[in-house]
Amino acid sequence: MSGAPDIYDPAFVKGVFDRCSQRYIGFSYICSAGFTERWRRQCVEALPELPAGATGYDLMAGTGEVWPHLLRRQSDLGAITAVDISTGMHERAIERLHRHRAQKIAFIEDNVFDSGLADASADFVIATFGLKTFNPEQQAQLAALTARVLKPGGAFSFIEASDPKGWMLRPLYLFHLKVMLPLIERTLLRGAQDFAMIGRYCSEFGDASGFESALRGRGLDVQFKRYFFGCASGVSGRKPL
Repeated sequence: MSGAPDIYDPAFVKGVFDRCSQRYIGFSYICSAGFTERWRRQCVEALPELPAGATGYDLMAGTGEVWPHLLRRQSDLGAITAVDISTGMHERAIERLHRHRAQKIAFIEDNVFDSGLADASADFVIATFGLKTFNPEQQAQLAALTARVLKPGGAFSFIEASDPKGWMLRPLYLFHLKVMLPLIERTLLRGAQDFAMIGRYCSEFGDASGFESALRGRGLDVQFKRYFFGCASGVSGRKPL
């Protein structure tokens, strides 16, 4: 008899997001009351200044919703390479956002650790809402990859939905994640409980402080920040020259 699945196994994660992909954008926007879009913008704002023509990676890129924010902030951006394990999320990104930006955006569909990103190949690395699908050991691997692919002086910014410990409305927030999201999925979407898994990933993630430590351990200059009473947290900074 097999045990419970490893929710951090790349094949499991791919399955969850492949099945979610067609409804992911609307569901996440509505169920976060629009905060996911606000946090993407804030993640881009936290990214340190980039040189003209900068190139870099959007890791765990999902449906590519951070790209408009990046390109609005820096119209002379050279290129973005989007990396994501989910076929469905990549297809949605291409369908919605890629057509008019094809000259700026390339795709790698793979587990980020198997994607063959070259050493010192990026002026920036960004990721929005992908950290939750990594356990602490995988976060340490991701920190090592970030340090490896950044050029000296390169910049990074990550953001993730988090557990707002210490906030007086935390019980209501957790009730929303653990009870309301599954209920909405069962009653309105008749799904395979995949959106409920997103809530589970968020609640088990905690916050980005562990990833902050992993990045510091790789010699990167890091700032940690909480957003909206800790309902999201992020890290940003640079690789020293």
